Amino acid sequence: MSGFTKVINVSQSVRNLCYSIGNLSLQQAHKNSSKLLRATQCMQTSISPLTVTLANRQFSTTPRNNDLMQFFDDPKNWSENEVKVGRAWKLDELRIKSNKELHQLWFVLLKERNMLLTMEHECNDQMELFPSPDRLDKVKISMENLEAVVRERNKAYHLLETGETGERPQRLVANNLGIRYMYKYCEHVLPPHMNIKWIKTRSIGYGGRAVRKFLLQYREKLYNEKRKGKNRSRNEVMMMLRRNPNMDRDMLRRKFPNVDIDKLVNTDKIRGHYIPKIQS
Repeated sequence: MSGFTKVINVSQSVRNLCYSIGNLSLQQAHKNSSKLLRATQCMQTSISPLTVTLANRQFSTTPRNNDLMQFFDDPKNWSENEVKVGRAWKLDELRIKSNKELHQLWFVLLKERNMLLTMEHECNDQMELFPSPDRLDKVKISMENLEAVVRERNKAYHLLETGETGERPQRLVANNLGIRYMYKYCEHVLPPHMNIKWIKTRSIGYGGRAVRKFLLQYREKLYNEKRKGKNRSRNEVMMMLRRNPNMDRDMLRRKFPNVDIDKLVNTDKIRGHYIPKIQS
């Protein structure tokens, strides 16, 4: 019985050895065929085998450094009291750019705004001075101008295609205190006659003695602000003409359209405290 077991073990070992030799021969044949195919490709394309081998390898690249430090300014500006930067983007400069460039510039400005807001918050926490806070205003003005340019292009496209501006429709309405404002329409899931919440918020009217008194004082306040602004512009033009009698009148009309320059020139207040020279 033991001899029969030994014979079986020997036969299994021989079988495993045959399988191993067969696998090695197949792998060697596969390598030889791949080398032959690569050499054939090189002969057809006049490329060396070394170049094909290097081309088949994976690229070894350095990972990008996308850490949280991108939300902070350059460390060399942390101890500075002032950071030298440029001005904001103007409308004329943005109008000559393509849509792709505007899209890229928007994300650059958005990233800059996030960085500045983070630095401002960190400086407030550390009780330190935020260097050049006017950078936030410049980024805000640039983003507003960029949105204005994109809105202009959208309006032009919709007017050309559909004959409408494509903007959200709006109308003049009054709130509970009687103050008028422009209400922009928005989409709702339910129609108006089924939307009870919308009906309750829009069905409240205004009236009564208190509301009328408030509207009277509110309109009086608006009138006084308008009158004071007009008088302020008139006095400024008067002082400019008193100091420089030969100033360009057309420039003053463009800068102060609410002031009657011709009427103001004929008044005695712009002559100043001097005696005109009498010609003999």
